[in-house]
Parts: sequence; C-alpha cells; structure tokens
Amino acid sequence: MTMRVLIVEDEIFVALEIEEIVAEAGLSVGAIAADRAAAIESAALCDIALVDLNLRDGPTGPEIGRILAKEFGIRVIYVTANPAQIGDAADAALGVITKPFRSETVKAVLAFARAANDDEQFEYQSIAGFTPFLPRPGSLRGSEYAE
Repeated sequence: MTMRVLIVEDEIFVALEIEEIVAEAGLSVGAIAADRAAAIESAALCDIALVDLNLRDGPTGPEIGRILAKEFGIRVIYVTANPAQIGDAADAALGVITKPFRSETVKAVLAFARAANDDEQFEYQSIAGFTPFLPRPGSLRGSEYAE
C-alpha cells in the first residue's frame, strides 16, 4: 500500500513543489491544506504530514502537528524557515525540514518517515537540512498518540 502524504502549506507554489517531490518519492498526496480546518478535515486520508508553521489562519502549524499525531496517528514532519517556533510541539513530530529545502532532503525524510514504524526500532539518519527530534519519555509521536 502506498502511503499518503498530507501537505499543510498555504503558499500554493511551495505546496505544488512539495506535491511533485512526494510523487517523485513514490508516494501519493492525500490532500493539500492551507489552514487548520482543511488539515483536520483531510487527516483521515493520510499517513504522513509535512506541516508548515505559519499558515493562512496564523501560526497554527504546531497545534496542527499535535492534533495530527494525537488524534490520527500521523507521522508529522514540520517544514519551516522558523524551527524555533515549534516549541513543545516538537514532541509530536519526527523532526523538521528547514526552508529553503532541497528535493533530495524531502525525499530522504519521506523514506525515513516510511521506515519509522512502531513495530521496529529505527535509527535517526543524518540528512542535510533535516533535524530529527529524539524520542523522549512521554513523546507524542505518530501512533503512540492513537488510542
């Protein structure tokens, strides 16, 4: 089964660029969302989310990331030029891709996210332009949130 990616990005040209990269990585795009409401509405269709922080409805990305991980068991990766804004919401994500990004970085992180499942141990990889968030006790990542 092909994993589906939710792109949470309000700048349409950036979203379209990410959509093309996702396709090149062999995954499908479940939806593109520009704000919190659209992201939540589309979440059930997706397995991985690439989430910008500052969206059409303001700096809602960190909150969206936590909701996607907690309520939908989605593997969240933030994509932002402002990683310092993530704050405590880092516990909901695998890491952050820093903008401007390279397509090779996004592809490598998507491969990493596909491998990061609950049934096996995985090691954080060194990927240029990506900062992984190390797991911590009480971490809210992916399906650890799912009840």
